[in-house]
Amino acid sequence: MGKEGGGEEALLPLFETKEARFRGAYKVFASTVFVGICLIWVYRLTHIPRAGEQGRWAWIGMFMAELWFGLYWILTQSCRFKVVYNYPFKERLSSRCKDKLPSIDIFVCTADPKKEPPTMVINTILSVMSYNYPPENLSIYLSDDSGSELTFYALLEASSFSKHWIPFCKKFNIQPRSPSAYFAQQIDIQDITYAQELLAIKKLYKEMENRIDSTVEMGEITKEIKDQHKGFSEWNSKVTKQDHQSIVKIMIDGRDKNGVDIYGGRLPMLVYMAREKRPQWPHNFKAGAMNALIRVSSEISNAPFILNLDCDMYANDADTIQEALCFFLDEKRGHEISFVQFPQNYDNITKNDLYACTFSVITNVELAGIDVYGATPYCGTACFHRRESLCGKVYSKDYRKEWNIEDKNNTYKTINELEVASKILASCSFEKETQWGEKMGLIYGYSSEDFVTGLAIQCRGWKSLYYNPNRMAFLGVAPITLNDVLMQQTRWSEALFQIFLSKYCPFIYGHGKIKLGAQMGYCIYLLWAPCSLPTLYYVIVPPLCLLHGISIFPQVKSRWFLPFAYVIVARNACSIAEALSCGDTLKAWWNWQKMWVIRRTTTHFFAFINTIVRQLGLSETTFVITGKVVTKDVSKRYEQEIVEFGSSTITFTIIATLAMLNFFSLIGAIKKIVLDLEFKVLDQLILQLSLNLLLVMLNIPVYQALFIRNDKGRIPASILFKSIVLASLACLMPII
Repeated sequence: MGKEGGGEEALLPLFETKEARFRGAYKVFASTVFVGICLIWVYRLTHIPRAGEQGRWAWIGMFMAELWFGLYWILTQSCRFKVVYNYPFKERLSSRCKDKLPSIDIFVCTADPKKEPPTMVINTILSVMSYNYPPENLSIYLSDDSGSELTFYALLEASSFSKHWIPFCKKFNIQPRSPSAYFAQQIDIQDITYAQELLAIKKLYKEMENRIDSTVEMGEITKEIKDQHKGFSEWNSKVTKQDHQSIVKIMIDGRDKNGVDIYGGRLPMLVYMAREKRPQWPHNFKAGAMNALIRVSSEISNAPFILNLDCDMYANDADTIQEALCFFLDEKRGHEISFVQFPQNYDNITKNDLYACTFSVITNVELAGIDVYGATPYCGTACFHRRESLCGKVYSKDYRKEWNIEDKNNTYKTINELEVASKILASCSFEKETQWGEKMGLIYGYSSEDFVTGLAIQCRGWKSLYYNPNRMAFLGVAPITLNDVLMQQTRWSEALFQIFLSKYCPFIYGHGKIKLGAQMGYCIYLLWAPCSLPTLYYVIVPPLCLLHGISIFPQVKSRWFLPFAYVIVARNACSIAEALSCGDTLKAWWNWQKMWVIRRTTTHFFAFINTIVRQLGLSETTFVITGKVVTKDVSKRYEQEIVEFGSSTITFTIIATLAMLNFFSLIGAIKKIVLDLEFKVLDQLILQLSLNLLLVMLNIPVYQALFIRNDKGRIPASILFKSIVLASLACLMPII
């Protein structure tokens, strides 16, 4: 980068890294918990019931479960002993680079106009088109993997509306710059000029929104609309979602000085791309779309930095690009950074985060802890990339690049020439016998192509960085039904466990290439699926032992009771403290515990089974899009923080059965203690009784959905019947 500022200013860092406070105290605390865990293991090994004694195998199972929990806890400490936060100095960037800021390509991916409404997609597009960044250095690409003319039409409407929206945003410096999000918030109107322009722009937006929604509802484009743009000629009766030619259309030519907004201001480049799809060619899901975008953008704009976003994740801060560039352009450390990962945040989270979708401790603590090793995972969206590293370049210590050198080489090519050349790059056959999907671009063959790609880039010598700004940079849409949340979790945990069992396992692929702490940090998430087994054991066996009067924990008067009590209290107290420090409410923490149990006993278990089946070659990788369309009554219940069940799935059957099993066990234990006056067993079973009571309390929403609620989100009667039968049969099982 050119040293435009001169003198000392050119040498000042563009960002600083600060270590979180109280990490020394945390290390001491963690050491005491570790001692407690070791004592629990010793207790289990030295108190195994004799052969033939009732509960022997249940005891051994408890040891195996607690051994796993302990080892997994040790794994999580790799990203907690030291936590760092990064702070950019964007003012220094502005003074140093002046008018020579590097170009940015922005990729937005969509795949299904039915599940991802085009109006939502264009709100994301408009938000990134309106960044406080030189428009001549900004290019936006929409990848439409469905090849839908409905999405193309919505983008055409957005390109016209942007001529009004972008100058409005910059004139009044509004935030956020997604029209839908901006109009939905409380707006304080004090200026008459602003009020008049606000009403006018809102009217234009509503008219556009109505046109798009009515066209989508109709399911086809009218002849009148098709005559407006020659791009519609790409669609005919033979074009389907899985079988169509490559389509590349430059909607706004950012090079054209005559392509301006209503006030004469330059507009950014806007490109629509639908890569070619044929039934006989593998399309490699989102990874294939991203790789096509990398190639097409290299032909049209070839910016050195790339931002990729999911179509539901709009830009919430107009200055995010400058903040990200501070990390890449820093004189001392910038040249070694491959990508900057931002957290995934959502604008539709309830006050107490009903389904624990924010992962606040992960985003505020764990990822900041992994950042210590320069190995923050790539999470698939809200991420800025260095194009060279994404294209397979290996890092070398003498690597430097002058960013004031012009990267574009397309100045003299016509729109038609660029589109024709780009279509070839987006064709199915282009990747044949190339390194794309292996050493170039995103890696193929994995549902979580983002994690694998990030790891591969880091193993080529590059570092990554995690940045969690005070103002959320990107906001998406979280699922608002339990079924959608669990489907998403199944997909994630299955994809992550698949990586662990592959050649890209961090302990194998990353050995000697990234630090051990980074390898452990990755595996915290890759091992979500197998964590289901010990959790299921803990949720099923202790309640059954309680029901049968079999003690599997030490008595209160025993000295061995202390490590159990300490570890339970200490870990939960620490968990509450972390959640509150991350901005959660106490009820949000409780909702996290509830969802933790539900996820571990259902989706993570399914993910474990599915992954094993896939490893045996009995099934293939699939990709399921989480729906973004919901009904008004579902939205209302979500806003009231009422858990949405409403369907008869095997997942809800398991949830209801485990809830009923713990309820039956608690009732049986209380009967034995109170009605049968066996108070002496209370000392022996107090830990089991406490665990059972905790599980019942966590399942209160399930009992309400089974017995009390009468809305459409309740658990169906068929599941109630199945759960009672299955739980009753489980209670009759002997404990060995």
